[in-house]
Amino acid sequence: MSEFSHIPVLRDEAVRMLAPTDGKLYLDGTFGGGGYARAILESADCRLIAVDRDPAAVARGRELAAQYSGRFQIYEGRISRIVDLLGAAGVTTLDGAVFDLGVSSYQIDDPARGFSFRYDGPLDMQMGGAEITAATLVNTVSESELADILYQFGEEKASRRIAKAIVERRRLQKFATTADLAAVIRGVVRADKSGIDPATRSFQALRIAVNDELGDIAAGLAQAASLLAPGGRLVVVSFHSLEDRIVKRFFAQAAGRMPGASRHDPASLQEESRPQFKLLTRNPVLPSAAEVKANPRARSAKLRTLERLAA
Repeated sequence: MSEFSHIPVLRDEAVRMLAPTDGKLYLDGTFGGGGYARAILESADCRLIAVDRDPAAVARGRELAAQYSGRFQIYEGRISRIVDLLGAAGVTTLDGAVFDLGVSSYQIDDPARGFSFRYDGPLDMQMGGAEITAATLVNTVSESELADILYQFGEEKASRRIAKAIVERRRLQKFATTADLAAVIRGVVRADKSGIDPATRSFQALRIAVNDELGDIAAGLAQAASLLAPGGRLVVVSFHSLEDRIVKRFFAQAAGRMPGASRHDPASLQEESRPQFKLLTRNPVLPSAAEVKANPRARSAKLRTLERLAA
């Protein structure tokens, strides 16, 4: 077992919305620490397939598979490829799916993965299957491109000043560690009353860019929805506004509540004029005050649920 811990956010609420039933087949598209998977398997005598792009998470999943022989399988891959991954296993229909988006505590708390500004480690940030590292980005892309990454994916208002400072510093010495990068960012952005570390938004932006997280989410939602059987539910927990915006828009389009515009438009899933899905959460489910107190990383979580209508 790993020395790191992971507390699944909104786990009970997610399982309740998924509503697992004996004999049915479900997908955990972001296995992570396995908290959702274990809860699903314990809630009903169902079958579960899990997917994760992180080889370390897949290794943890194989340990869990030994405990639920015949009921649980895990595959390494991205959620943007679940149709191919499941199709190779002979699965073309799901009775439900759950996504727990973002970075896991296993990844954040392991200095060797390079996700966190709180620990010194290599400037990596690869979840698995990424073609570049964070070090590649900060050491090679142009100042304007770097500023765009920080602004678009981190919503960092000081993106241009940070990008300029990074480029000026890398002319003298390339960045190799998380502590080094965080120190430069903190030299540009001062701490405020919120208590949020000045490097938070920039590190989020680099992580998202390295792993193409937003593109992965958009494609993964469309593919999961396309696999749902009538009555099947797609449950998604997001952790920041960029993720939630994609989920909210996709769900609204799928339920016929707004016109399609995205290339991942769920209207492509709708051959009939009436919507094939309905929203089960008009407003997102939020963590309780008690959960946020016990696990501060839950504070920004939002849970949304979509259900395929009967034919």
